[in-house]
Amino acid sequence: MPQSRSSAAAAAARLLSRLAPARKPQTRSAPAPDLDTLARRIILPFMPITDEEMARAAHQDRGQKLARQEMWEELAQQLREADLTRTATPGGESGAMLLAFGARSDVVAVAEYTLHDGKAPAPDGIDALEAIGREYPGDYAIMLIIALAHIDLAWAWKNAPSDSESGLSGRQAHFDQHLARAEALLAPYCGLTENAPSLAAAQCALLAARPGQGRSVADAYEDLIDLDPSSPRHMRALGQAIVPARGGSLQALELEARRTAARSGDIWGAGAYSWVYLDALAIDPDALALLDVPFFMDGLRDILRVSPDQQTANQLAAFCAITMRPRDGAPRAEIAAREALSEALVWILQEHLHELHPLIWTQALRSPGVDAPLPSRRALITEGRQTALRTIAALFADDIKDGSAIAFSPAGMYRLPTL
Repeated sequence: MPQSRSSAAAAAARLLSRLAPARKPQTRSAPAPDLDTLARRIILPFMPITDEEMARAAHQDRGQKLARQEMWEELAQQLREADLTRTATPGGESGAMLLAFGARSDVVAVAEYTLHDGKAPAPDGIDALEAIGREYPGDYAIMLIIALAHIDLAWAWKNAPSDSESGLSGRQAHFDQHLARAEALLAPYCGLTENAPSLAAAQCALLAARPGQGRSVADAYEDLIDLDPSSPRHMRALGQAIVPARGGSLQALELEARRTAARSGDIWGAGAYSWVYLDALAIDPDALALLDVPFFMDGLRDILRVSPDQQTANQLAAFCAITMRPRDGAPRAEIAAREALSEALVWILQEHLHELHPLIWTQALRSPGVDAPLPSRRALITEGRQTALRTIAALFADDIKDGSAIAFSPAGMYRLPTL
């Protein structure tokens, strides 16, 4: 069901008006469509469990199992191999980092649960990891696991309930102590020398956690991205790390997005420019002020050319529909940028999406990097599915108000007439 450029723009404008926050009713406006009714006419298969989730779980579970069985040599070997081969999930998540996550997950989970309950965690878990490290001096893979555990614990303290609410004291001191220990553990190693993107990523995370690092953060991410240019995760992390809210600037964000696109153009075309901006725009909408919208749109097309999988299609569709929806009180230039970007949703749906991944849409409703208690998995899937179907129904309301339906398949999107 192809649409012309003008009809696509009109459809996008309809979507913006229907997804915009409620305004005072106009006396002569037509009644808004019942989106829940229209959503039932969107025929889009959904995946409660995706290939990406299964791949992530496989790496994490293996790391956790090897750690629980104290098979540290084998764990370290698998982590190094994953680094060397750049093993990744379908969505581009590092297999080495997922192994490390699984290996430290028991220790971190207990500490996070305890802190969330308003109590200081016992040091037993992290002390046990430190003891393992003493048995394997000079092994970057083991040191990486311990350092990442310290980074996780630092942020767990940072995000713990305030002193007045919980009785916890010294949150900032604990944050600083864990980061300092992680820095000491990683100091003898270099991601470039070891040919280890996971090591370079951990060192970038440490720099990004410290305010006022400025150029050092961008330089560290440049090395990481050059080390593993096929992974969009590093590019997205760069964007998050240099927005003003994280101590950077909009000018630095624009500069690094362009520099990254220039260095990785043989792989991503203009796609790296879009990857760097993707999460940055969710964190700081003011970044739209400097965004080169046509270049960003070209980047979206290049991303889907390189990665035509449904994980990526859902990520970009949810970004256009949710992250780029209207914002009350936005400057005129931002409104224009959001309207232009929302038009990309039409061709992403028509040309690329044929399988709904609900959790991606749920995640788009929340800011990147924000840790907060979440509802059950079932509730998150329901929320994401309803959000996606209502969004698509709003976009094509005029096409299905006669009772027809919109269906999606690998061959494309098409309209089913009223029976």
